[in-house]
Amino acid sequence: MAAQDAGATAPLLQVQGVTLQYKTDEYVVTATQRVDFDVYPSERYVLLGPSGCGKSTLLKAIGGYLTPSEGSIRLKGREVREPGPDRMMVFQEFDQLLPWKTVQQNVTFALTASKRLSAAEARDRAAYYIEKVGLKDFADSYPHMLSGGMKQRVAIARGMAMEPDVLLMDEPYAALDALTRRRMQEELLRLWEDTRFTVLFVTHSIEEAIRIGTRILLLSPHPGQVKAELNSVPPELLGTAAQAELETRINDMLFVH
Repeated sequence: MAAQDAGATAPLLQVQGVTLQYKTDEYVVTATQRVDFDVYPSERYVLLGPSGCGKSTLLKAIGGYLTPSEGSIRLKGREVREPGPDRMMVFQEFDQLLPWKTVQQNVTFALTASKRLSAAEARDRAAYYIEKVGLKDFADSYPHMLSGGMKQRVAIARGMAMEPDVLLMDEPYAALDALTRRRMQEELLRLWEDTRFTVLFVTHSIEEAIRIGTRILLLSPHPGQVKAELNSVPPELLGTAAQAELETRINDMLFVH
């Protein structure tokens, strides 16, 4: 959903004036400073900025793992105060899965542990999302039998099986090689076309932000502050001069002073 169309519906997620701080042994670090943005249903919203700008810290706060020192985070109008099944996170690390459980069991476990579904319902839903991410033939495999990209697909299936209000993805492809990373990006977009889930995606790659996002929030170097919010280019213009122009514009806004 482009920004100009967003006014037709209410925001799903509202981040208002959020400052995030954490303490070290010696001093208090300000990760983000008075960040504002809204995310609307079915958006692919990207937080983009250099390393250390607080984008992952912001994602953890939206997940309910950190409390803002200033400002508020609201999901469907309710203030976020703790983690919940309405927000599921996919991290960069491959070792997000329980090594003693199969792919099917890893996805099913999240559903049964939250007591949202019966065991039979959980198995059926897990099977549906495992097939969606292209791992039907590996449902009985254990994590050590899978490649890094396949493990990430399991983590995405597990998150989506919870059918959260928003899927939070923290640089999920950063550790992959270039070809696998591109394939995973394309798979995510295909999955989005099927289900139109809302995703909040963190990256420090300009090219990835443009490919994944419908809208992009640019965060300044530490402490992270909003520099701009931009519409991405439509899928049919990826790989064209329009993408190159947007990449140059973003690069200039982030790094040219």
